[in-house]
Amino acid sequence: MNKALHAFVYLFLALAGAALWFELQLSAKRELLTDRNRLQEDYIVKLAKTVEKEDAPREEAVELRKDVSPVEAKIVDTPETENILEEYKVYLEKQNLETLNFDSKRDQLRMVYLTADGDPNGEPIMDGNRKKDSGPGTEREILEQLFDASSKQRARLDTTRAELTKLRGILEDTVDELNRLKPVARQDKVTIGEREERIAKLESEKGELDNQIAKLKARVDGLVAENTELRNDADQARAQVAEKDEELEEVRNQYNELNERMRKMRTVQSAGSAAAAGAASAGIPFGDKGKVIEVDNENMFAIVQFSEDALRELRGGKEGNAPITPGLELSVKRPGYNGEAGDFVGRIRIRQEIPEKPYLICDVLGAWSQTDMRAGDVVFAD
Repeated sequence: MNKALHAFVYLFLALAGAALWFELQLSAKRELLTDRNRLQEDYIVKLAKTVEKEDAPREEAVELRKDVSPVEAKIVDTPETENILEEYKVYLEKQNLETLNFDSKRDQLRMVYLTADGDPNGEPIMDGNRKKDSGPGTEREILEQLFDASSKQRARLDTTRAELTKLRGILEDTVDELNRLKPVARQDKVTIGEREERIAKLESEKGELDNQIAKLKARVDGLVAENTELRNDADQARAQVAEKDEELEEVRNQYNELNERMRKMRTVQSAGSAAAAGAASAGIPFGDKGKVIEVDNENMFAIVQFSEDALRELRGGKEGNAPITPGLELSVKRPGYNGEAGDFVGRIRIRQEIPEKPYLICDVLGAWSQTDMRAGDVVFAD
């Protein structure tokens, strides 16, 4: 009996030791499970705060109208446009939307199984042989809510990516069109600049012509006044003729004599101009003097670039610095041209020089023209 008792005591001590060992192991596992559950619970709450609770409210589409009318040389008051953002989803731009907040639902996150309301012991409700772990008030309800919100946010992210792809396509098309139009715009700007320079030059020449016209008008007015005076004299003469026929005949003779004198004066003036032109050309040695760099055959003028030697000759010799006298006539030829007069193209008359430039503005003499002058023709004295 004593031996059986001793054996039972030893067995009891062994079982007690084993139970203590199992208790220590379970205690460590329990602490591990507690820490793991608390960590998962904290990160579920944190992750929920990064997930939007619901979509942003849908709004009407924005308008960004693009001019699609063709670029033509005319003014379009109301160009044709199209909305390039017609299918754009504006609600995807909304920021700082409300996120899920599970801070107040930590107790529910710990409710793995569904329990009966008012059960003081928290006994789970059984579903057959399985404890019920779904339904309102359970951890699964919150996790499914988080999963649904995450799925919707992922769908919004995919939609946003698709919209970004569309916008990139619109941007690429717009940039391609801009790159295509910019060279045309640059060329148009260069053309406008050249035309503005041309207009400024023509306006300057027009001003000079206006001054010449004003001088000619003044001369015409003088001649008209003189003619009026002569007419008055003629009227007086006619009045006197009515009184005396002999005096009338004498007045007619005087009138004819005056006309003859005027004709002779015109002839003398024409001869003097021709002699002056011949004298001017006679002082220039024969040979090439320059070349035409620009010509306007419609308005009958040209711009000629003279050599330094030719400019010195025009100014009076080696040390000559006198201004160039207008009126000198020179000939123009085109090497390789074979017209009725050989390579002779026509003649020009010097009008004025351009200050500080080796260029002279010349009139094109139409009576000598064999063909239209052009840049590169050679100017020579003959």
